[in-house]
Amino acid sequence: MKKQVSVAFMAAGLLFTVCLIVANIIEQKLIMIGPIEATAGLLIFPISYIVNDLIAEVWGFRKVRLIIWYGFFMNFLAVFVFRLSIWVPGSENFTHGDAFDLVLGNTMRITIASFVAFLTGSFLNAYVMSKMKIMQKGRGFSIRAVLSTLIGEGADSIVFFIIAFYGVIPNNDLIILIGTQTAMKTAYEILVLPLTNVIVKWVKKKEEVDVYDEGISYNPFKINKI
Repeated sequence: MKKQVSVAFMAAGLLFTVCLIVANIIEQKLIMIGPIEATAGLLIFPISYIVNDLIAEVWGFRKVRLIIWYGFFMNFLAVFVFRLSIWVPGSENFTHGDAFDLVLGNTMRITIASFVAFLTGSFLNAYVMSKMKIMQKGRGFSIRAVLSTLIGEGADSIVFFIIAFYGVIPNNDLIILIGTQTAMKTAYEILVLPLTNVIVKWVKKKEEVDVYDEGISYNPFKINKI
């Protein structure tokens, strides 16, 4: 018998990947949220952590490991195509090449920082979700969703800003940026938590799946173990 593809799982994986690619494109714009300066990536990137929580909670660590690597490689492909499109000579009718290059042409340091931070934060988020679900015996989803996001987003911000901006901006400003980004992204998770709870319960009921990751390997590179 052929394995059927879960529509809900496929939709979650697609949303996860889209969030990553879009966040990298809009990350360069600085926005104001009240008196706080942040990057525009804050508008969509936290959704990837909410989806991470959903997949880890419903289908388990092995499935979210697959989606994390899938998102990573799709993001890598997007960056490659962006750079290729910048490298290919533009037509004489294309009059805004500098703006195009500025928006899509992140420096190599920023790109590396983004990739390393994403893998670090995403796997920590999934690991905490998985372990806490076992410890809590399936209860207290809200607690592990917030705590996993705090740890994952915190690690993501620390890794990204240190790799991308250490030596470029003062250390005090770097610490403020890390703390601000982590706090705001976690607040985002808390704000939408009631909706996340409803979606998680609905998906569990519809899919008739509620995985507990007992006895599995948490090695992030064992992609074949799904």
